[in-house]
Amino acid sequence: MIELNNRIYFILFVFLFPLIAISQSKSTYSLKILGVVQDGGLPHLGSNKVCCNEHEKKRYVTSVMLINNENNESYLFDASPDINEQLNFMGPRIKKDLKGIFLTHAHIGHYTGLMYFGREALNSKSINVYAMPRMKKFLEENGPWSQLVSLKNISITQLNKNSNIAIDSKVSIQPIEVPHRAEFSETVGYKIYGPNKTVLFIPDIDKWYLWEKSIVNEIKQVDYALIDATFYDSSEVNYRDLSEIPHPFVVESMQLFDSIRLKERNKIFFIHLNHTNPLLNKESEQYKYVIDKGYNVAEEGLDLKL
Repeated sequence: MIELNNRIYFILFVFLFPLIAISQSKSTYSLKILGVVQDGGLPHLGSNKVCCNEHEKKRYVTSVMLINNENNESYLFDASPDINEQLNFMGPRIKKDLKGIFLTHAHIGHYTGLMYFGREALNSKSINVYAMPRMKKFLEENGPWSQLVSLKNISITQLNKNSNIAIDSKVSIQPIEVPHRAEFSETVGYKIYGPNKTVLFIPDIDKWYLWEKSIVNEIKQVDYALIDATFYDSSEVNYRDLSEIPHPFVVESMQLFDSIRLKERNKIFFIHLNHTNPLLNKESEQYKYVIDKGYNVAEEGLDLKL
């Protein structure tokens, strides 16, 4: 009987494993990085620093898009002020193929792109916007965003902490609340569960140690982690009160993550970079150091297969 069972297991492995592998390799979903810089963009208004003159290429404000490449149905994560340029690749398909927008919070780089869905621009019809309770209330009760609601350019679906939204039979989205300046709304990151891969997207957080969750454990549970890297270290912002703009410095994050295996560090993509951040320059010593340590720096146009 034992010998028979072993033969059955062997046959199942031989015939079913290739089918599973083929199924996974045929996933049509990907996550496209549309922007990588902090809310103020690059070039940065009012800055005469060298950093804003040495980069010839404009960099867009942080945003990512989940795309089903089989039917082009797409979901945007954060509506940045650069949304016009970021969604140009969709062309006239945008009204049909953009199925929803998931917002993280009410800071200017993360929701103000919604203005382009109004009647002065796209004049969209009830596009789904997913937002946490305070974020939803903020949009509904404050102009010009409230006009988008009253004219039915957008339709807001309320999210709840750690809820799970199935956008189709193969993909679900989970908001994860994180500590961050909460003047007008709470702040969330997202877990994006694809057919084969899972993404953690946290563009903004105050400090990792202030979070009720362990970022190290969260990284171990996903395949890609796109995380806040606004400032490389404190020297970038010695002209600002850091208590007003708290973020985990890249050097702090690396110190925390250096204890984990290289395989886990390879999952990490630093994103949401301030215009002063040396990681925007591939020739900088800081960029080379981060890459040598096994981390990644997010780049516009990168597609992560899900």
